[in-house]
Amino acid sequence: MWIISYDVMKPIDLTVMAIALAATVSCGTSYPQAPKDDTTDVYFGTEVKDPFRPLEDEVAPATIDWIHAENALTDAYFKKLKIRGPIYDRLLQVVNYEKVGTPSRHKNGKWYFYRNDGLQNQSVLYESDAPDGEARVLLDPNALSEDGTVALKGTWFSKDCKYMAYAVSRSGSDWQEFYVMDVESRKLLDDHILWSKFSLAAWHGDGFYYGAYDAPEEGREYSSVNECHKIYYHKIGTPQSEDKLFYVNPDQPKRFYEVFTNEEETMMFMYEDGEDVGNNLYVKDLTKKDAPFVQMTPDMKSRVSFVESDGNLIYLLTNMDAPCYRLAVADICNPKWTEWKDLVPETDAVLESALFVGDKLILDYSRDASTHAYLCYKDGSDPQEIALPGIGNAYFNGKKGEDWCFYSFSSFTVPGSVYSFDIKNSESKLFRKPSTDFDLSGLETRQVFFPSKDGTMIPMFITCRKDAPLDGSNTVYLYGYGGFAISLLPSFSASRVPFLEKGGIYVQVNLRGGSEYGEKWHEAGTKMNKENVFDDFIAAAEWLIDNGYTSKEKLAIVVGSNGGLLVGAWMTKRPDLFAVAVPEVGVMDMLRYHKFTIGWNWAPDYGTSEDSPEMFRYLYGYSPLHNIHEGVSYPATLITTADHDDRVVPAHSFKFAARLQECTTGEKPALIRIDTKAGHGGGKPLSKVLEEQADIYAFIIHNTGM
Repeated sequence: MWIISYDVMKPIDLTVMAIALAATVSCGTSYPQAPKDDTTDVYFGTEVKDPFRPLEDEVAPATIDWIHAENALTDAYFKKLKIRGPIYDRLLQVVNYEKVGTPSRHKNGKWYFYRNDGLQNQSVLYESDAPDGEARVLLDPNALSEDGTVALKGTWFSKDCKYMAYAVSRSGSDWQEFYVMDVESRKLLDDHILWSKFSLAAWHGDGFYYGAYDAPEEGREYSSVNECHKIYYHKIGTPQSEDKLFYVNPDQPKRFYEVFTNEEETMMFMYEDGEDVGNNLYVKDLTKKDAPFVQMTPDMKSRVSFVESDGNLIYLLTNMDAPCYRLAVADICNPKWTEWKDLVPETDAVLESALFVGDKLILDYSRDASTHAYLCYKDGSDPQEIALPGIGNAYFNGKKGEDWCFYSFSSFTVPGSVYSFDIKNSESKLFRKPSTDFDLSGLETRQVFFPSKDGTMIPMFITCRKDAPLDGSNTVYLYGYGGFAISLLPSFSASRVPFLEKGGIYVQVNLRGGSEYGEKWHEAGTKMNKENVFDDFIAAAEWLIDNGYTSKEKLAIVVGSNGGLLVGAWMTKRPDLFAVAVPEVGVMDMLRYHKFTIGWNWAPDYGTSEDSPEMFRYLYGYSPLHNIHEGVSYPATLITTADHDDRVVPAHSFKFAARLQECTTGEKPALIRIDTKAGHGGGKPLSKVLEEQADIYAFIIHNTGM
């Protein structure tokens, strides 16, 4: 942990710093005084005080002083934890192994893949003449900054592979910048695009389409509302000022747009997103001069995504009239949803993706939160299950016309490995397996199902040592998410290894609000059903305690973003149920979340305080910030956020921390860790990840007496 430093900050107030550094490890009541005022909002006749509103101004001198003091307090706390150093050292050891992604071949005959030698801050993009051939560096993001805080967001090759556009983000922000490289010479062109967000580079002709916003107000780049997304066309060799505006919808400022063409450049598609739980899809026939965009979907109540095209046919993955998704086919001559035909009808498992390879089709299903893949003919007939290495998560990567593909596989106890898959013989062969400095043979993963408050059966994965005693003595790291139709499948993280080695148990719960069982599972955790998510998580904790895996004194919950909301809501509802809470970059103010950056886009899941009196009261009833009460002994709490988080702005965590420190009683610490040159988590350099993980695990171990 280190003391925060902003370019715009004034010198540190040494008096405030001295008070912070004098705090004991238990923290007691020696917390910095946050700036306050008498702000009061009125929602449908109800007055709601927001005394820590000044902390929403992240560049105000009083906020900056408070940030310095809080980080000094947290830094002093961790310096006194003897376990922190050994944990960090072990983390350095266990993550130091080569990690290689699945290779893919492009039209120039070259192969491309990502690789990290072990402790590199960012993974490097390589080129080779064969999948297992000599690798040459194409783009090394580590060379773009001294501290690894410039991250590669994506790469897009032109149709002839002459150029590669790539996007980078700085210090973890969602803002991205585009650059263009000549692939053969590795020369960087003069092309440079600013203020893009949530965008790919969609090549067409001698340039590409991209999405961007107007430049934000200076000093408010990471907090001001993002509205009126625009699509531009950039021609190679020209400045951004000459880019042509392709599409904008000023009547709907809170929608996203994305344009791309199929591989043959005979069709152009446009996604419209941001208003409801789904999206619209439009198509333009590029073989006809001045053909208009045709809306393929009726509204944004269902998700629809382009999979592949073949002549006039368009293959689509959709949950329209199919909560668990189906593969449909449309004809560009009459592309509206009423004319779509089912190629692969909906089943009781969730169809996650479809991939055309060779003359076959690979269907990737999620069943009870793990991957089950099938190989079938292009018409969807004769599906045969592909034998995967075990229960886990697989991702297939290939292209139509090829007789092979690659897939990655991982689980809670299996680091990511790459397999080649022979389409003709339906055979997998291990291509690359990491060599690691740890032994996982003594671990196992169990999947259990338990009833939630309303009787719904919820799946949960438990990873622990095979000889773990079921006497309530184990420290449990409980993780969930429950939102935005995001499924939590088995995955491997080397940062868990030191905790598991010490006898800790990692538990991952598949809460409602995700899409593990399709759109109905998602909807069961949204808006006026959001309390189901909290009930599921509470039921998981109670099941683990009742079955001897842990006890209230040994239970820790650690989740980020929408999951940070989950932690915040849970610790204010049931502070008696667990020992440690770590809400990471969480949504804590449910009455004002939609007033910052891209927060309005979460309304389809949450609803807003402005929708109706009923919606306001529902949100007010569980909003973490508004449900902290004086005189309550809350669990040991470590709140994390970052100065460049423009997804969930730091103000959420700032206000929550200030209120918690003001109200909590007892000796359990209530700390906030504010990272610098970091954002919501994506693209964070490994060095920062390890520092943060060492703090979190040390906090858990110390406060559960592990």
